[in-house]
Amino acid sequence: MPRNDHGISSLIIILIVSVVLAGLVAVFVLRQHHAVSRPVSAGRPTLSAEQKAYLASLVFSDFHLSAASNFLGDTVTYVDGSVTNTGAKVVRRLYVELNFVDTLNQVVLRETAHPLADRAKPLQPGETYAFRVTFDHMPADWNQAPPTARAVYVEF
Repeated sequence: MPRNDHGISSLIIILIVSVVLAGLVAVFVLRQHHAVSRPVSAGRPTLSAEQKAYLASLVFSDFHLSAASNFLGDTVTYVDGSVTNTGAKVVRRLYVELNFVDTLNQVVLRETAHPLADRAKPLQPGETYAFRVTFDHMPADWNQAPPTARAVYVEF
């Protein structure tokens, strides 16, 4: 077996490098798996009892879909809807879970949207606010229907 200047076989060097690379790939794959398998609520703060009770005061309606091509020729899907604050508190932050289903009514895409993120003023009691959520990629087995929506986080 050929040896380098330090007396180490080239085969041993190749094996060591291969083992190190395999270890790095394994660590990367495990980290990606844990990031994907985190629960949906992992990025949200916990709710107080008052916040949980108030979620029912946020009513979603008027959902409709549209699509357009972007400059790369890909289809972009738009979900337009509105949220009404039927409660007595001013809503400053809102997270909404949007669930898209297939023809068997199984969830194929679950996204959390932030409809008040770009709004300069909070959502007042009795006020309705129209919002739009954009999706670059939709699952092939999605049934083309608007998503169901539910408030999952609110901040006063």
